[in-house]
Amino acid sequence: MSKKLIFILAGIFLVMGFALGGDLFAYTTPDPAGLHAGTTADITAATAGSPTATEITDQIGKNKVAINMVWVLLTGFLVMFMQAGFAMVESGLTRAKNAAHTMSMNMMIYPIGMLGFFISGFALMFGGVGTLGLLGGYEGLNQEFALSLFGHTFGLFGTKGFFLNNVYDVGVFTLFLFQMVFMDTTATIPTGSMAERWKFSAFVVYGLVLGTIIYPLYGNWVWGGGWLATLGKEFGLGHGHVDFAGSSVVHMTGGVLALVGAIIIGPRIGKYNKDGSPNAIPGHNIPMAIIGAFILAFGWFGFNPGSTLAGTDLRISVVAVNTMIASATGAVSSMLYMWLFKTKKPDPTMMINGLLAGLVAITAPSAFVNVQAAALIGLISGVLVIEAAFFIEKVLRIDDPVGAVAVHGVNGAWGCIALGLFADGTYGDGWNGVPGTVAGLFYGNPGQFVAELIGVATNIVYVGIIGFVVFKLIDLTIGNRVKPEDELDGLDVPEMGVEGYCGIKLDKNSETPLTK
Repeated sequence: MSKKLIFILAGIFLVMGFALGGDLFAYTTPDPAGLHAGTTADITAATAGSPTATEITDQIGKNKVAINMVWVLLTGFLVMFMQAGFAMVESGLTRAKNAAHTMSMNMMIYPIGMLGFFISGFALMFGGVGTLGLLGGYEGLNQEFALSLFGHTFGLFGTKGFFLNNVYDVGVFTLFLFQMVFMDTTATIPTGSMAERWKFSAFVVYGLVLGTIIYPLYGNWVWGGGWLATLGKEFGLGHGHVDFAGSSVVHMTGGVLALVGAIIIGPRIGKYNKDGSPNAIPGHNIPMAIIGAFILAFGWFGFNPGSTLAGTDLRISVVAVNTMIASATGAVSSMLYMWLFKTKKPDPTMMINGLLAGLVAITAPSAFVNVQAAALIGLISGVLVIEAAFFIEKVLRIDDPVGAVAVHGVNGAWGCIALGLFADGTYGDGWNGVPGTVAGLFYGNPGQFVAELIGVATNIVYVGIIGFVVFKLIDLTIGNRVKPEDELDGLDVPEMGVEGYCGIKLDKNSETPLTK
């Protein structure tokens, strides 16, 4: 055997020896159940293996904040994935000739709205929220513009954190990500009510304005320490307007904008006859819409439980189960109501909207009610969404292709009212700076019910007015609506430059009903 070969073999055995020896040194006693993982040696200390009492308690505190941050980020990722659900529901419930256009709006609202929120939305909404106690204790979001009237303080908007400048903190960035995806949920709702006739350029302008100004102002009043949140401290109305995860802040805001936008842009060609009676314009892909509904239901487990902003808040189990049960009763009640009283068929589109209506309605009260109340809230929402959709279409003669107003606007309001009725006083001690837990009218606190009504009314007035102004300004400048010939032919090629379904011959004329 040559010396060269001997050296090579010796080197191989030496490396193997070090590797095996290292493994034996590190894992002398295997621990398949992980019972011994995490020891004193894992605590960060000036003297390794000998932490002081302060170093131990510091480690405990950091671990708690780390759990909260990981929880909030992961649930934020779930909410971000809801954009896929919205895209599939809206595209499935509209016509094939507009698939690329509808999908593109649902995709691009994510980056457009995000940039608006980054520029000014986050600062206006949370610039004066105060200490981030659950996410590390940062106190730099401390500048709220407020007015003092008649001896009371009315917070209007924050002034710290534009472009995330001068708030370079891990807790702030965690909060930004979580709240940004909530804003995008709001922004995507009108893309359903205005689908199939909305100019893409007008949509882009709307998305930017929504993220920079419209959403953040109302959000500040409820979640950023603004005047609706302080109705309890300032006027003794329960804990102020309470909205745990966004029935008013997210869904009502989107629903009211969807209503105003649909009114201004007008119905699709062929939707109404001369006598005002509506024609059905079926969606082109019900399976796609149903898959989208499942994605949304899955994402809602981030939406609601994530709003604790703390993985160490064990109420997350109650929130998750309430969310699930309300979605179930919403879907079942919609199915049965259509089947027994409306069309004599268990309409799949209304099953979808019933499921979503239950989720929207439970979003505000999910942390504050028991599971029996959650079931009732969902049950009512399933009927409410159908009656609202028929009323909007047949009486108001407003064309809402996917039922966005009925699902998000009407049931967003119902969710806040439900909180004011059914909050059972078992959670929320100190919420909005008011001692004691959150209780509704049926549990002895009529002030909470009044605060919820004020928050709902404020949303309708504020969002309705600012939405009307924004949509009208867009209409007067670049225009909201596409040309009639483009609408008839489908928006994919005229607006987006590509067909949604290449290689498939579509009977586009049959997709638009003839008016009588």
